[in-house]
Amino acid sequence: MRFGAMEFGVTVRFALLAVVWGASFLFIKVGLGGLSPGQIALARVGLGALALAAVLVLRRRPLPRDPVLWGHLAVVSVLLCVVPFLLFSWAEQYISSGLASIFNATTPLITMLMAATALPEERFTPPRVLGLSLGFLGVLTIVGVWHGVDVSHQLTAQLTCLGATTCYGACFVYLRRFVSPRGADPVVVAFGQTGSATVILALLAPAVAATPVHLGLTVVASMVALGVFGTGIAYVWNVRIIAAWGAANASAVTYLTPVVGVLLGVLVLGEPLSWNQPAGALLVVLGIVAAHGRPPRSRASEPELSTAGHADGAAAEATAPSNMRTYRY
Repeated sequence: MRFGAMEFGVTVRFALLAVVWGASFLFIKVGLGGLSPGQIALARVGLGALALAAVLVLRRRPLPRDPVLWGHLAVVSVLLCVVPFLLFSWAEQYISSGLASIFNATTPLITMLMAATALPEERFTPPRVLGLSLGFLGVLTIVGVWHGVDVSHQLTAQLTCLGATTCYGACFVYLRRFVSPRGADPVVVAFGQTGSATVILALLAPAVAATPVHLGLTVVASMVALGVFGTGIAYVWNVRIIAAWGAANASAVTYLTPVVGVLLGVLVLGEPLSWNQPAGALLVVLGIVAAHGRPPRSRASEPELSTAGHADGAAAEATAPSNMRTYRY
């Protein structure tokens, strides 16, 4: 009975994680009704940092005193939070939230590509080459290349989303090399990332977040949900799911977030959905599955998480340490 209750709790957290991360792009789109992309990014990391700070206080976790680690976390914050959050927020001015969530799902494949070129232990294998090929075909299908190249804001926005996921990939490589070996507490690392990102975006605010603010109930609620839950508490849920189910099983949230993102965009915002978008998303997911190989059936051999981050689901497992074979990007 006790195990059943515990398992039910983990299942609920997994479902909530998929919904919250999948809804992040909906929250961004709603937030754009009263805030600029820079203001959304700043509110997101600021509220996320506050939520994680509360978790640290409740758990009595001390902050690291190593200045070198803080320097690495500052770099991680730029790659994992500052730049991609700005890019996704800017892109959603011109494309649907559902389409943005689909592009976010390319993160595992882009991360695998960057890791294979930068990390000797992450070499190309036939399954990874197949996965990358399917993913690349999926991106071309999403963009709809048969319509020709139309240099417009919409195409630029789609490329901007890919730029954001490229940042996630670069962040994974950086984490593997410089942060994971230090064995820092994962929640502390997450707070360090969002806290550093808050400071950086606050310093950049005169340049990126100086436009007038038009706050309404929906805008405020969206920012609270995006920051406190999507960028803060959801990370704690993810850590608990990994601890209970293992990283390979927890990574299944990667497949659900674009589904949630597309459904919410269509049902809540009435966004149009062309056939090539879900078809391309399916190819991307198939590419991820092909690149992963067969996941382990047991978590008994998986070591504890030592560092992590978050990126609306698709990059969450990308920041797992090198000795945790989640899907091996």
